[in-house]
This record gives sequence, C-alpha cells and structure tokens, in this order.
Amino acid sequence: MSIALPENIFLVGLMGAGKSTVGRLLARRLSKRFVDTDHEIEKRNGVTIPVIFEIEGEDGFRRREQEVLADLAQEQGLVLSTGGGIVLRPENREALRNHGFVVYLNARPELLAERTKHDRSRPLLNVEDPLARLRQLHAVRDPLYREVAHAIVETGRGAPQQVVQAILSEMMRIDR
Repeated sequence: MSIALPENIFLVGLMGAGKSTVGRLLARRLSKRFVDTDHEIEKRNGVTIPVIFEIEGEDGFRRREQEVLADLAQEQGLVLSTGGGIVLRPENREALRNHGFVVYLNARPELLAERTKHDRSRPLLNVEDPLARLRQLHAVRDPLYREVAHAIVETGRGAPQQVVQAILSEMMRIDR
C-alpha cells in the first residue's frame, strides 16, 4: 500500500530553527524541489534582505515576501523553507495552510540564540539583546505557527536527519 504524500511541504518557525537545513534534506529524501523564500526574494530583487529592510523597512520586506509566497504556493512538488515572520500576515497563513502540509519546527529561544549568535544577516537580531528579541518574537509568533501547522516537530538538539524522519512520521500519521 502506498502512502500519498502532500505535493508541497512548507516549513515554518523562528530563525535558526533549522528550516533551510532540514528543508534541503527533506526535499532530497522526497525527490522534491527545495526553495527558501528568503533566497527567492533576494534572487528576484537582486539585493540582500538586510538591504531591503534598510531601504523599505520590515513592511516593504513583508510585502515582497507575500508576493513570493503567493507565487510559490501555486507550484507543485516543493519543500519550502519560509522566513520566520511569514505567518504575520493572515493572507500568508491562509496560503500556507491551503496549499501544502505545514510543519512548525519549534525550538526554544535560548537554543535559537545560540544557533544564530554569529549570523549578522538577520536584521531583526541586530539588537543589543538578541535572546530577549527571540523571546519576544516567539511570544508573538508561536500561536500563529501553531494555528497554521498541520504538524509540530521539536528541533531541539537532534541531528537534522532525525528532524526529517520526525516530519515524515508526522506526515504519515496525520489523516489528511
């Protein structure tokens, strides 16, 4: 008996949760195309996300992010790693929920701070206290990730391959 896997798998969660690393592995395992929304935004606009934030602010970035998601959600056969704030707009939550299997990669803010401490490409963390910022982002976004998710996988300290296996188990367990 063959299990029907969803055409698209969307990974959501805070920055540093492992969406890109896990997404690449998951796509390879399922023979699907991997796309990272942040990389797609940079590719389409010819500038980095920090530059977009600097010129247009977070609202300008979120508008571009929404356009990219709307396009990609229409495709088939994707594993999509999304930016951490993609769930802030109701239109994005609807697109995610209606066009794929959404997995929330959840990790504690303390672990995320450890994982992202040397990464200067994250505009929202270029603050005096990145851990406090991550706690604040988690408080706001966690309910939105949970609202949109078909499955929640704790990333913790397990290897990315273990997270991929947990996602596959969740996909097979859930009656779609």
